[in-house]
Amino acid sequence: MKKSLLSAAFAALSLGVVFSAPAQAADVSACLITKTDTNPFFVKMKEGATAKAKEMGINLKTYAGKIDGDHESQVAAIEACIADGAKGILITASDTKAIVDSVKSARDAGILVIALDTPLDPANAADATFATDNFKAGELIGQWAKATMGDKASAAKIAMLDLSISQPSVDVLRDQGFLKGFGIELGDPNKWGDETDPRIVGHEVTAGNEEGGLKAMETLLAKDGDINLVYTINEPAAAGAYEALKAVGKEKDTLIVSIDGGCPGVKNVADGVIGATSQQYPLLMASLGIEAIKKFADSGEKPAPTPGKDFFDTGTTLITDKPASGVDSIDTKAGKDKCWG
Repeated sequence: MKKSLLSAAFAALSLGVVFSAPAQAADVSACLITKTDTNPFFVKMKEGATAKAKEMGINLKTYAGKIDGDHESQVAAIEACIADGAKGILITASDTKAIVDSVKSARDAGILVIALDTPLDPANAADATFATDNFKAGELIGQWAKATMGDKASAAKIAMLDLSISQPSVDVLRDQGFLKGFGIELGDPNKWGDETDPRIVGHEVTAGNEEGGLKAMETLLAKDGDINLVYTINEPAAAGAYEALKAVGKEKDTLIVSIDGGCPGVKNVADGVIGATSQQYPLLMASLGIEAIKKFADSGEKPAPTPGKDFFDTGTTLITDKPASGVDSIDTKAGKDKCWG
């Protein structure tokens, strides 16, 4: 694949790299706005969108926040896309509530806005959402953890390594799905942290990266050194949690579960760092999003959700080499064939 051209006009925004398709295809333009440009999930999402845009003759510009949670950069990116006359915007929002006003401005300007992976709050603030069923992804690892621990599940000591204090929808859905799958009664299912089950040692945020996972795990271990189950928002956070556990000699006695299904994460499952992970498919989300923008540009037709859901479900699969009775899964060999990053 030829390298895309850097557009100097948007470099000053410091939002991320800007890619353009060939000049003769510039009659339809689109934007991809991700949370960061370093997380392998978003790297693969950008790759999928860029490849599909070139295939379909769409001029694609891509933006990213400096870190996960960089809401201001995403607002600036939407403003740039509106000014540029984009036909569609694909976005993984860092703050799913605060971004709504900016998204409304884009839609009022006639731009199709599709949320990828992370539903907005409310979800109908976007024209459509292409995503993993994040609640189901969390539920799968919760069910697996409960089945794997067996009788010990009733006395589990659980560390919850979440994403952000702002609790974007993807953060809440994965967390609450895990707890439900493990058999823990939820409080308000629209937020995390209000559960009363004594098995939960606490919630800490990680910013979805390895350093954050390590620090969050250290904080919770200081609170209770007997933690034996760790939920993590994603696999980079899981890798950090493992390092913290290893530093105190507890890595072999503690079960870690996660969500993403990137190639490094699948390898960590194979190596025993992570017990199980729910795999999702960012390249598919992005490529379907570009196809939807092209269809909208050609006909004005907006994408429809999966029947029975309020979003288009791009699928999730549990990956583990230690299958549990009653929980569907595939092994890491099969997971490597479908992984990304």
